[in-house]
Amino acid sequence: MAEQLTFPLHLRSAQGREDFFIAPANALALTTLDSPPSWPLGRMILIGPEGAGKTHLAAIWADEHGAALRRARDLTEEMAPELVAQGAAVIEDAEAVAQSLDHQRALFHLHNLMQAEGGQLLLTARTPPRDWGMTLPDLISRMEATATVRISPPDDALLSAVLVKLFADRQLTVPPNLIAWLVTRMDRSLATARKLVAALDRQALAQRRAITQRLAAEVLDSLD
Repeated sequence: MAEQLTFPLHLRSAQGREDFFIAPANALALTTLDSPPSWPLGRMILIGPEGAGKTHLAAIWADEHGAALRRARDLTEEMAPELVAQGAAVIEDAEAVAQSLDHQRALFHLHNLMQAEGGQLLLTARTPPRDWGMTLPDLISRMEATATVRISPPDDALLSAVLVKLFADRQLTVPPNLIAWLVTRMDRSLATARKLVAALDRQALAQRRAITQRLAAEVLDSLD
C-alpha cells in the first residue's frame, strides 16, 4: 500500500492546571510553585530532566501570576524593565545564558531589578546553576544562592497519565491496554513519550493504519 503524504501540524498541547497530573515525581515542585511568598528573596529555580513537565508547570505559574515568560537565549538587558513591570517573570532553559556573556548580563540585570522591585522570578533548567558553565562572577554567586526545587523522573503512574494526555492532545484513539504496554517498554522519559506519540501519529496517518500494539512495536524499534 502506498504511503499517504503527511504534513506537519502545529499542535497546541493543553497546558492548564487541569491538564497537569500530580504524582510523587512532581508533587513537591507543584506545592513549592503554589507558594511564592515562601521563596527566599522571591526567586526559585525549577530543575528537572527534559520533558519532565517544567514547561507545563511554568506555564501554569505564569498564567496564574500574570508573569511574563521568556527563554533565556532570547534575553536582553533592554527587556528587564518590561518584565519587572509585570511583577513576575519566568525564564525557561536558564542554563542557556552560559552561551553568551550578553545573556548572562541580561539575566543579572533582570535578577537585580526584580529583587529591587519586590517581584518574583522563576527559572527552569535541566541542571543546577553550578553546572551551567556561566562566566560572570556576580551572576554565578546569585544563581548558586537561589533556592531550587526538583521534578524527578516519571514513575509508572505519571508516565501513563502523560501518554493519555499526549494522545488526547492529538485526538487519537488507542486500545485501552496500549498505555500499560508502552510504559513497560519505552525509555522512562517524558521527552521520549512525546517523541513516541508523535511518531505513532505520523506513521498511523502515513500508512493509513490504526494505532495498535503491532504498530507501536514497529515505532519503538525505529526509535532505538
